[in-house]
Amino acid sequence: MSRGGEMVYIPDDSDFSSFRDQCESLEGWHCRYNKAGVTVWSQGQEESCTVQKIKTRISCKDVPAETLYDVLHDTSYRKKWDSNMIETYDIGRLTVNADVGYYSWKCPSPLKNRDFVTLRSWLPLGNDYMIINYSVKHPKYPPRKDFVRAVSLQTGYLIKANGDGACILYYLTQVDPRGSLPKWVVNRVSQFVAPKAMKKIYKAGLKYPEWKRRHDPEYKPWVYPEQNTLPSVSLAELSVQHADSLENIDETGLPEEHLSASDHEA
Repeated sequence: MSRGGEMVYIPDDSDFSSFRDQCESLEGWHCRYNKAGVTVWSQGQEESCTVQKIKTRISCKDVPAETLYDVLHDTSYRKKWDSNMIETYDIGRLTVNADVGYYSWKCPSPLKNRDFVTLRSWLPLGNDYMIINYSVKHPKYPPRKDFVRAVSLQTGYLIKANGDGACILYYLTQVDPRGSLPKWVVNRVSQFVAPKAMKKIYKAGLKYPEWKRRHDPEYKPWVYPEQNTLPSVSLAELSVQHADSLENIDETGLPEEHLSASDHEA
């Protein structure tokens, strides 16, 4: 998403439009999983290609689009439903609809855990909502020794209103995990990890209204920018995070192990 250049920029309407088109188009996508209301596609036929694009879609009954949008923004609530997350926090704001943040997550054993620093931007469009991000470098948040710094080339959500009180959620991601991964990892992402993650978000959407009623119900800085108390970040402080400047580890030889029952939830 860095447009192939060196300059960090805030996504504009054309970037959001392009992201929406990718979510809704089937051309060039290969279906990898289709079960129980969840579909997963990948782009790039090479199984050895670790920088695949993965796209996932789930239909969410009884969850309005604006509720799911709140769920995906609310970092306090994320700790309740995202069991793969180790830590997440906002670093600073760029504009009323863009910020910089940190996220780390547990990788399937025996892989090393990964983390990101990303520039995130969001756009409500009528009854639909989009949130997109890509990796940046911030001088105060360099790579850490206990994580492999991964690179989000483009990651995001499209939430489409679908009738009364329901929505469709798309999740599209193209990530360089900084490492040569074994094939079983790439396969597991599409067969187990992605469907399970989408179902978690759906369940989180069902439970969010009740949770939010008890936790600062009026506080939604992603909707009301005047509530945002984050320090301002200048684009000049940031640079594009290029994958080739980061540690590249070879994990292709790691055996498939510790595949717990929870990984098989589908």
